Amino acid sequence: MSDLSELTELIDASNRAFEEFKKANDAQLAELKKNGAPSADLAAKIEAITKDFGEQKSAIERLELKMKRPGIAFEAGRVFVRGREIKGYTEDETQAEHRKLFMGYLRKGQVYDLGIELKALGISSGPDGGFALPKVIDAMIEETIVNVSPIRGLASVVQVSTTDYHKLVNKHGTASGWVGETEARPATSTPQLEDINPPMGEIYANPQATQQMLDDVFFSAEQWLADEVALEFARAEGAAFVSGTGVKQPRGFGSYTTAATADATRAFGTLEHVATGSSGAFRTLSSTVNPVDDLYAVVGKMKKGYRAGCVWVMNKNTLFAVMAFKDYQGRYVFTPTSAPGVADTILGYPITEAEDMPDYTTASALAIAFGNFQRGYLIVDRVGVRTIRDPFSNKPYIGFYTTRREGGSVMNSECIKFIKFAAS
Repeated sequence: MSDLSELTELIDASNRAFEEFKKANDAQLAELKKNGAPSADLAAKIEAITKDFGEQKSAIERLELKMKRPGIAFEAGRVFVRGREIKGYTEDETQAEHRKLFMGYLRKGQVYDLGIELKALGISSGPDGGFALPKVIDAMIEETIVNVSPIRGLASVVQVSTTDYHKLVNKHGTASGWVGETEARPATSTPQLEDINPPMGEIYANPQATQQMLDDVFFSAEQWLADEVALEFARAEGAAFVSGTGVKQPRGFGSYTTAATADATRAFGTLEHVATGSSGAFRTLSSTVNPVDDLYAVVGKMKKGYRAGCVWVMNKNTLFAVMAFKDYQGRYVFTPTSAPGVADTILGYPITEAEDMPDYTTASALAIAFGNFQRGYLIVDRVGVRTIRDPFSNKPYIGFYTTRREGGSVMNSECIKFIKFAAS
């Protein structure tokens, strides 16, 4: 069975599980209305269906990751990933020479002239020593990180050659006015600029291999290194982009101050939240109150110009709670994926699961984010990933201490909003 057909079957099974969930949830709501509480058997059935749905989603995520993970090959300067040529990307003679020398370093510890990196990559040797990963391996790491780290796949990413990057943001737009053809052009007010300087830190990974593995000609050392490094980088940066402190690491969007005030009056750098009115809980469903009210409210508070690129970000437990919500016409607000590559949606907006988001049952948690992260969050990567081969620290294993500097911060505080599970 091909990966695509297996993925399609998993999606069909997931959709069937959700249909079963809706039927059981409808029965539970009917029992709540009639008896004030659902039966134990029905509650257990819903729990089992939810577990099954979660397992199906996890299987879909694993298979999608497998299908996206790059497997690389070279042919006369052309680069192929999973048998498909990467258009617009070629490997010239200098880059091919760098890759060949780096593989000698990777497998045998053969040291080479660092000047080849300057020619191949256009970057200088780092002060901490080691060797820069060839461009193509660096690209493999980037590809895997984007597929695994959820926020990186949503945010705006720039590459820089220094560790001190600044971006000027015009808070209120450039001032302007209307005049007649022959009228004077009076001076306008000065635009208010904000200097965004994303805090940066060094992220590292230290995958281990045996010399026997590296000596095996059928062992793809570059693929192994790219996968191991990328998965560890993705795990660490995924947490930092959500809740990072900004001290020797990116500042996560969830670490910013929030307020219940509108964009026009809220201070720049403060994000807006909608409170549920209950600490660690959604609103209680009644004839006049619906927990989806807050979902609609946070969507409505986003400016139209930003709304088209918005997504929901939450963890799986919070998502499973939202799955049971209906709008005032009795329609479920959650729509499961219908085909490979099509995201689950809530109110028509895609969902990104980020397990580093807090759980909605935590008091005062900013557990649901709704935002245009392409406009609202900035990730800064310093060009070049460096690795040091270490055959001494953990014999008989050989470690590959790999580092990169990166940072992140909110760049437009109007573009990311939260549902806060608190009284206010």
